[in-house]
Amino acid sequence: MKEKICICGGGNLGTVIAGVAAARGYEVNMLTRSPGHWSQTITVNDPDGKCFSGKLNRVSAAPEDVVPGAGLVLVCLPATAMSEELRRIKPFLDEGAAVGSVFCCTGFFVMALRELGVDAALFGFQRPPFIARVNRYGESASLLGYRKVMRIGFWGMDAERVSAVSSILEDIHATPVDALRHPLQATLTNSNPILHTSRLYDMFSGGEGAMDLIPKFYEEWTDSSSEVLIAADGEFQALLHELRLDDGDIPPLIEYYESHDAASLSRKIRSIGAFKGLLAPMKESAAGCFYPDFESRYFTEDFTYGLLMIKLVGELKGVAMPTIDRMLTWYQAVAGKRYLDGHNIADSDDVRSVGALDKDILEKMISTL
Repeated sequence: MKEKICICGGGNLGTVIAGVAAARGYEVNMLTRSPGHWSQTITVNDPDGKCFSGKLNRVSAAPEDVVPGAGLVLVCLPATAMSEELRRIKPFLDEGAAVGSVFCCTGFFVMALRELGVDAALFGFQRPPFIARVNRYGESASLLGYRKVMRIGFWGMDAERVSAVSSILEDIHATPVDALRHPLQATLTNSNPILHTSRLYDMFSGGEGAMDLIPKFYEEWTDSSSEVLIAADGEFQALLHELRLDDGDIPPLIEYYESHDAASLSRKIRSIGAFKGLLAPMKESAAGCFYPDFESRYFTEDFTYGLLMIKLVGELKGVAMPTIDRMLTWYQAVAGKRYLDGHNIADSDDVRSVGALDKDILEKMISTL
């Protein structure tokens, strides 16, 4: 009998994973703030023309209705909602239940260790298992692209349980799992926290003001964005070296995208099919012009929970990050926050309000390397 799964969050990834898992015969419960908008059957189409149709077991806004009995609980929520959701589900978790996140570079392991305790069984994806888009909320979605491999970090599980959880995730996603040797390899990544922030900094830090059209985020990627990306990623790679995590599980982005310089990196990013049509995070003014949307998750997660956490670990390990410092200094100015004082993490309420910036837990994680 397949293990019962609870999905927390009905966004793009949560919808696709719920639909595909149910179609593959898993008993799937959904924890969502809007259960009344959900159909019992979820339909998912993939790029190969396959259609998955899965019937959900139960949908509820109350964790006590859907969490008990679940062997796997997968949180598919933004970083800003993560701590609260972990607190909500904690009283209803079965002993030994494995709690995971589809995306860990915004601090899932840090927040889960704080909210669930250091003995919790945790797992987390280094990168999302695929690109997903909701078509009709609570009813249908599109799976836009599979990965060749899913790299997943684990905490608090023995080898047998790691193998069992990996097998379930492989079966659901039809993709092999590469178990990372340490959860920091999922926590510290150069995906969105470096990729998105480098592009945003290059696009908007010059103070160009209003735009008549919203630029394509990837299809119009520039060489200057690639130059910022390569510099920031170089500082990130220096941190991995200091942590002794530079063993190939988190390759430099120029290598990951099979490039050799800024120009070839730009060409590669512009050519990726799954990125087609994605626009820069901007909003329209009353006058019909477009301005950066600083409330977008591209900003609120990737700078505050992603890049700032990398900076904090760099500070703990004494790794200089001048490019990342410039990016964060620009962002805190436009966001009206105080995250850095010069080149150092600030002692401020803004820093303390970010759930992923917990020095004690990060130091504990580092100590287990």
